[in-house]
Amino acid sequence: MKPLNIISTIVLIINTFSLFGQKSDIKQPSSFFPSERAKVLVVGTFHFDYPNLDVNKVNDTDKIDVLKEPKKSEVTELVNYIKQFKPTKIAIEATPKWNATEKLRKYKAGNSRNERDERYQIALRIANEMKMDTIYGIDAGSFDEDLVKLDSVYFQKLFKDFDFQNDDKFNAMYMKWFDYQEKLPATTNLLKYIKNINTSESHKLGYGAYLVGDFKLDNQRGADILSIWWYNRNLRIFRKLQEITESSKDRILVIFGNGHAAVLRQLLESSPEYQFIEFDSLK
Repeated sequence: MKPLNIISTIVLIINTFSLFGQKSDIKQPSSFFPSERAKVLVVGTFHFDYPNLDVNKVNDTDKIDVLKEPKKSEVTELVNYIKQFKPTKIAIEATPKWNATEKLRKYKAGNSRNERDERYQIALRIANEMKMDTIYGIDAGSFDEDLVKLDSVYFQKLFKDFDFQNDDKFNAMYMKWFDYQEKLPATTNLLKYIKNINTSESHKLGYGAYLVGDFKLDNQRGADILSIWWYNRNLRIFRKLQEITESSKDRILVIFGNGHAAVLRQLLESSPEYQFIEFDSLK
């Protein structure tokens, strides 16, 4: 090899090692934040008592009865699976008016055992079996409910045609997916179903349902509506979660409708205060 080529090779090697050295000196963003964080398990679910308050309505033929076999035993299986998380706190989709802790006190005395509502079947049951004395209701209203009081005429105009009825092809895809999902609980093991709807893919695409259809209303109205309505409501829920968090050693079980779980996942995974626990990771 000619001297000039040898020198060029040596310079290239030195520069390569120099680049590797520079790369290893760069701190990762996570190094600036604590490694021990409050752990949160979000259980996104459907409403066991089928109030049918959501846009998609469940047909009677697709409903299940969690008080009758085989679903009764499947609820027990689901509860026992969740208990492996060993929560120190439980937060649910309820406002303070629901009086969650008072309901827990009555549940402990033997009342309300036949309520189909998942707050009774999962949250109160787990709290009782794990000898907890408090349940936290962290649901919240959204900012649009406050603003409409200031100018109801403006808000009627803003929300005009925001009714999830549109010809967006992606909206049609979502309706097909939701219809498929709603039929599954009747034919699928409950724990298997809850695991399925709490995957990262399910949550991400579930939140995407709010980014099509009426989101595309004229003059960015859809974006404005989403920000002061659905996204704002979940931000407020997250803020309430922060308010009940006392220590990095907290293990908080959060039970909400799965539409909320999709946004809460996004917030928790981005927060330096929390460690999001994948639902299907429990042993």
